Order: sequence, then C-alpha cells, then structure tokens
Amino acid sequence: MQQSSFSSQIDKDLLRKFDAEILSRTPHVAGGDKSGVISNATPLVDLTDALSECAKAQYGIRIDPKLVRVFGKMDSQIFGGSVKVRPAVEIVRDAIVTGRLRSGQKVFEATSGNFGLALGMLRNLGLDVIVLVSRKLQGGVLDELKNEGVRSVNLDVDICPAPGLKMDQNLVVAKAAAASVREQLSQLGLDRSVFDKNRGDVEALLAKQDVINLAKLLARIYDGFCPEQYDNELNVRSHETTTAPEIDQQLKVHGYSLGDFRIITAFGTGGTSAGLARYAQAKYQQKSVHVVFPLANQDVAGIRTRDKALGLRFYQPEQYGGEHEVDFEAARRLLRFFAGRGYGIGESGALALYSALQMINYGAGNNFVVMIADGLQKYLADLEVPAATSDPLEVNVEEANSNQPTYGEVLWTHAMFVPREEGIKLVADSLGCDKNKVKVATARDVQALITTEKIPAGISALLPKDKSKTLLVCMAGGTSLRVAEVLTKNGVGAQSLTGGIMNLSETNNRQPEELVQVAAE
Repeated sequence: MQQSSFSSQIDKDLLRKFDAEILSRTPHVAGGDKSGVISNATPLVDLTDALSECAKAQYGIRIDPKLVRVFGKMDSQIFGGSVKVRPAVEIVRDAIVTGRLRSGQKVFEATSGNFGLALGMLRNLGLDVIVLVSRKLQGGVLDELKNEGVRSVNLDVDICPAPGLKMDQNLVVAKAAAASVREQLSQLGLDRSVFDKNRGDVEALLAKQDVINLAKLLARIYDGFCPEQYDNELNVRSHETTTAPEIDQQLKVHGYSLGDFRIITAFGTGGTSAGLARYAQAKYQQKSVHVVFPLANQDVAGIRTRDKALGLRFYQPEQYGGEHEVDFEAARRLLRFFAGRGYGIGESGALALYSALQMINYGAGNNFVVMIADGLQKYLADLEVPAATSDPLEVNVEEANSNQPTYGEVLWTHAMFVPREEGIKLVADSLGCDKNKVKVATARDVQALITTEKIPAGISALLPKDKSKTLLVCMAGGTSLRVAEVLTKNGVGAQSLTGGIMNLSETNNRQPEELVQVAAE
C-alpha cells in the first residue's frame, strides 16, 4: 500500500478498523515488500474442460482440451464481490493514511455498480457512501447497492434531448437536471444551501454530462472524499502490484508463468487492463493483455463500449496485445451455460470468456487467463427473462395504439418536463384515446419514485384502481422506462412508450418546444 508522510493527519482509529475489517480480508502483499506473497488471493480456476463442453454444446465448436489451457481469475469470490474491491481498498487506505478521509465524512463517487458496492464495505466503519448512478444499472445492481447501505443519486433525467428542440438544450436540461440532483441530495440529508452556492458549477458539469467531475465537486463542497477511480493512479497500481503478481504466483503452482499466457479483460475504468499490462511488459517484455468491448449498441453492466473508452485516462491501447469488439448476445449463451453449472461468472466475465473461445477457434492463441470481474447473483433476474416476453416493459407507438384498451391510464412521468395542452392532445390522438385519460405526475413525485423506489402518494392516486396496466410517456422514453421498472418491482403493471413524445412530435411534424415545458421546482 502507498504510504504518506502526513502522519499527523491520520485518523488512527479509522485506519485500525479499516485494516482489521477490510484489508485483512482482501488481497494484499503479506509479510512486507520483501516476500511479495499475496495474502487472500482469489481462486484461479481451470475452466478448460467446461469451456470445451460449452463450445460444443452452444456453438458447435470443437476445442481439444489437451491443446489449450484457460484459467478464470475468479474475482467474483473476493470479499466485497468484485475486482473493483482491489482499487477501492488501495485508494481508500491511502486516503486514510494521508489524512484526506476521516470518520464522519461522506464518500461520493460516480459508478456503474461494482465500485459502489466495494465502497459499501465502508458502512461498518461509520462512513456514508453516496454514488451517482444512471438507470442503465440493472435492478439487481441497484438492489445490491441498497442492501450494502450505499445511497444513490439517480441522474436518469434524459440529459440528452433529441435533435430538433429549439430551446437552448444544454442550459434548459442542465438546470432541470440540477434541480433533480438538489432534491435527491436533500432527501439524503445534505444541506440545500451548500448546493445552491455551487449550483452554477453543478449545472456546467451536467451540461457536459461530466458525472465523474460532478462527484468530485460534491465531495469538495460537502467536505467529503471522492476516490476518483477514473483518474486515480492507485486504481492501476492495485492491479500492477497485487493482481498481476497474484496470478503469476498461482500459475507457477500449475507449472506456468504469466509470460506463457494472454490475459483477457473487459474494460470499465481501464485500471485492470493498464495494471496487468504494465506488469507483463516490465517482467516479460510482452504485450499480453487483450481488452474486450461489447458492440457499440450493447449495454453490459459496468463495461464500456470502445467508443466510450476513448479519452479516458487509463485507456492505453499502445500497451495492449489486442482489442476486440464482441457480440454480447452471443456471449449470453455462454453465461447461461456456466450459470447452469454453478460458476460465479457475471456479464463482463462471460464476454471475456467468450472472446477467449473465439480466439482459440480462430487460432489466435491457446493459453488464456480470463478476468472474471464479478459474480452472477445480480444478473440472475435478467438471465431468467426470455429474450422476447409477452408483456415487455417497452412498447412502440403501433403496439401501444393496438393495446390502448388494455391501459387503465396513460401517465406522463418525467423529472424535468411536463406536457403543454398541445402535448397532451398529441399523446391522446396518437394513442386513439380520450384526452382525459392522459394524467400528469409531478416532477417532484417522479424524482422521489426514482430515488426511493417507492410509489409516492401523488403517483399512486393517478394509477388505475382496477389493477389494469398503465402506459408511461415522457420526453424521450428513458425516465418513463425507469419508472416502469420501479412500478413493476412494486407489483404495478406498467409499460413505457419507446421514444416518448420526441417520436410522436417527429411523426406529426411538430416542434418539441410546442409540446412540453420545464417543470417548476
């Protein structure tokens, strides 16, 4: 662990508890720097036979297990649940040692799930964790964050309206998004006046969709701490000094070294790939790391597509042995196969393992270590849902129109915009229903529903009393889909209109500003 000279600033009691309750249970160099032995190593599992069986059963590909060797580095079995525990431990301990993190402070971070879950370990140390998230998180991830005592601020407020809106998009949307953030922070017990003094800076970051720096700003103005996982060099260091030598030590038990293997990892912040690549280059003078991305139009939990990795500090393609864009829908069959055999492999691990299968099939290597970043539990619900269901959460205009008689109500649910009279009329006309059937939820109630995942009284009063479904409409479909997910979790039948009023306005040659207005705070 990185040390510091600012010993007078150390919260010694917090450091003692951190070492006893977290560091002692997670991978770290034991016995000092001289021995270099990694304590609490996560399992390195030989997956060769299982992958060979999967290749044949799911893809009709024959792999001779005598000619290949595939190990899975099962960071799904780490204390804390994912590979992100490693940088979280390194970063947080350094912050305590340097006096930047003390008891009673709040920790703010932007996360797609696993890093936030890792920070949840701090709950037992008396530290509050607040994460900035979006609706793209699977329900299982959101549930785990809540179970770990991690509180969240949901930024799903349709930050990017569709082209054609004549209002100043950045200004209007940023102001409304800031109002949503302000309300959610207030519900988490934070002082609104502190937020208000810095509102201009918040709006500027929201206008740029810069959630990473928004987390840093909130930590600064509320005297908290931000791990800055996307920019913190300790993210990379944790994998260079712990993960990579740990794998190397485990391979030596099997008669190999890391120099004999290609390493495959998906890309989140880039810390894992950068750290492993530096180790392989320094020790073996090899570019052994292969980085895997889903296809550009696919969402995989915690993983970036290649275009969204561009510009990140730790995206360092010059250090990689290769980059691969892989179809996650094809990898999903592998995920189901390994899930059925009890392996703790999550979505990113399945994507990486499927990439190894393809590389073997096309003669691009025989020996692989695949990073299994997290486990299966939070993805089980999605895995059990068939690819096509009879009652999907989203419907297009044609489907909604034909199903209109089955909806008890049509409900506008948005955290920023409300429809004008012309907007309500357009929704009703497009769906072939009476204008009085279209109800409008307040922006405050929508914010509360998204934040708490409980149905406010104001929205409950608008839902049909006969238990029939509700069709949800908003600006561009994102917020209403999130509301549909929450309502469904609470046992209320609901569907979201894909594309919302933006699609309807385009179809009817109407300008969006004629149809909606910014909701009052």
